[in-house]
Amino acid sequence: MHMRLTLLAAASALAVLAGCASVQPPSQALIHTHAPAKNIIFFLGDGMGINTLTAARIYAVGEEGELTLDTLPESAFVKTFSNDAQVTDSAASMSAYMTGVKVNNNVLSMSSDTPATAPALDAAGNRLAGRCATGRPVATLAELARQRGMSVGVVTTTRVTDATPGAVFAHVCHRGMENDIAAALVPGGAGYNAALGARGLDVLLGGGSAHFTPSAKGGKRSDGRDLLAELAAQGVRTVADSAQLRAVDTSASAPLVGLFAAHDLSFDSMRDAAQQPSLPEMAGKAIGILANNPKGFFLVVEGGMIDLALHNSNARRALQETVVFDNALKAAIAQMRAIDPDLKNTLIVATADHDHSLLLNGYARRTGKTTPAEPGVLGLMRRVDNNEIKLDADGAPFTIIGFGAGENRVRGSRGAAPHLTSAQVSADDYRQEAVVRTEPGYETHSGTDVYLGAVGAGAARFGGTIDNTRVFELIKAAAGW
Repeated sequence: MHMRLTLLAAASALAVLAGCASVQPPSQALIHTHAPAKNIIFFLGDGMGINTLTAARIYAVGEEGELTLDTLPESAFVKTFSNDAQVTDSAASMSAYMTGVKVNNNVLSMSSDTPATAPALDAAGNRLAGRCATGRPVATLAELARQRGMSVGVVTTTRVTDATPGAVFAHVCHRGMENDIAAALVPGGAGYNAALGARGLDVLLGGGSAHFTPSAKGGKRSDGRDLLAELAAQGVRTVADSAQLRAVDTSASAPLVGLFAAHDLSFDSMRDAAQQPSLPEMAGKAIGILANNPKGFFLVVEGGMIDLALHNSNARRALQETVVFDNALKAAIAQMRAIDPDLKNTLIVATADHDHSLLLNGYARRTGKTTPAEPGVLGLMRRVDNNEIKLDADGAPFTIIGFGAGENRVRGSRGAAPHLTSAQVSADDYRQEAVVRTEPGYETHSGTDVYLGAVGAGAARFGGTIDNTRVFELIKAAAGW
């Protein structure tokens, strides 16, 4: 009897299968039944590799805690190599996300055959405007969104003309052409990126005013143009400090440009809150403005100072900036849930463009989160069995966090050098020791895959190990483009 029932069940299942044009597993069926994502927010932690994420989690909430990024329901690993390099730079990696095309290092949103051509310099050492000898622009997600009548915004803690934000809206053959990148934002002006439409970006917030300002006024433009004045003449709202940003009416339709520093913004822990708004503040204001468009919006939010801290092999500031980035993600999700409660029309993706050489040395005793009295993951390595400081082969203490490359490398025996102390290694500006010594500020990127998390409409499309160019395709598919 049991065998007969089993055979009947199998026959019934085969009949159902035979009557279906195609059969998909539930996860695949889910992918194709959601409504298109009307609103898309792309969070990019510059240099925020998996080791940095792990260390930031321990730093902020302890080994068992969770960052907001840890709680996103869908996830993937992303391969980051560029068209010409095993280890990418930010220009090539962000271009891959924004265009779906592998480009050479230093190139922004151009075709794969575009060589990186450094711009010429004037007598003062400022980079001159120039044209790429070969190659062609490739459409970005921002431009595709604009073609569909969506609003577009970019928020960053670095210069808005830096490689990561620049890849969203500009097409140049070298990331150093920051004056060209700035000019791409001014509708009707020389060098404007016409693919952004007559209006240009709806929101642009970050640093980098020097590339909008003529050299006669202390800026870096040798062409004499005052781009902020040109934008203001077109009705663009311009703000320059935190109070002005807070006073902005989010219901008004005019575009908004806020540049709060001549170059990059300060590390959040060093930020003058009266002058420079935080990343969560800027992202929140951007969402408030962009969400007014019934056709939806595309917003990029970059935590760019993670990368700068890591290049300095300064773990404390890198972890602090990662936590700020995560807080911005948390606030944005809450803000969007207030607008779109189940995120049925909103896709939020959070990832990194590349890794760095930060590492966590093995077998450290659990530390819990960092507090004023406990350095935590920023401290010295301690033994699990008795909590004593562990020593290296030279008889010297060493830190839990180290770097594969960086400026701080002891020459000769570490045992002969003054021994490290907890107070020393947990200080704000301590540079962790490295295996390979580099010039100050030139710790290197890593070629390791990075983590991606997603939530909302179309998030189920993300999974497995994917190429960074595939992220572009998956966002387009989620939006129904």
